[in-house]
Amino acid sequence: VIADYVITEALLSYLLQQVSGSMRIFRPRVMLSVPYGVTSVERRAVYEAAREAGSREAYLIQQSLAAALGIDLPINAPSGNMVISLGGGATEASVMAMYGIVSAETLRAGGQDFDEAISIYIRRKYGVTIGQQTAEKLKIKIGAAVPQDQEQSMEVQGQDQVTGLPRPIMITTGEIVEALQDPLKNVIETGRRVLEKTPPELVSDIIDRGVALCGGGALLRGIDKLLTKELGIPAYLVDNPLTCVVEGTVRGLELHSVLERNLPKV
Repeated sequence: VIADYVITEALLSYLLQQVSGSMRIFRPRVMLSVPYGVTSVERRAVYEAAREAGSREAYLIQQSLAAALGIDLPINAPSGNMVISLGGGATEASVMAMYGIVSAETLRAGGQDFDEAISIYIRRKYGVTIGQQTAEKLKIKIGAAVPQDQEQSMEVQGQDQVTGLPRPIMITTGEIVEALQDPLKNVIETGRRVLEKTPPELVSDIIDRGVALCGGGALLRGIDKLLTKELGIPAYLVDNPLTCVVEGTVRGLELHSVLERNLPKV
């Protein structure tokens, strides 16, 4: 969860200073979102980083539960709600009811793995190496999860593996679709496994309501159509895919007394 503890603590310290001022007379309460299924050691590291940064108290909330609160799904009711959160480093599929998680799974792969798949595809097909940022630009500008009616193309510069010199290549949307097949299969399988572990009566609720897609990866063109086809349940992009987890974490702090028994223990 934390790749660099020192930098994480420094960032949290800066953010808390923005909230409470440099004097820090009143230390704020903090809630942080973590992926579902993180280990006790990882949970402790996040908690300690928040405490060391200057918080009065720190609480953790599962990312998908925060997303559901941020999307304003009716997770207080005894009916099923499903969220698939496609983040940069992890993909989380979760079914929730009564302010708790019924079934969930975290795939430790996300948008960065999409970028890597594009880089590998281009290296194998054209013998040209491109950087992660270039791969991400391709994904954002012309990328898609399914073939599009309107084929787009984009020229990028890479390093020829034979000569070592810069070489321009033209990449199309169809090629990005092909490059992303394997990582997208993993996302689909994660969603499938969560649905298989979900009680049938909650699955029927999800069929009626659909699967909410959030996170930066949800902005990939056609990913809602792909998941609708493969899972057999309507999938839709939420209105605030990039901010719903943050907004939900704020709501989670307000609802802490209600959520407490379902939150990760440190």
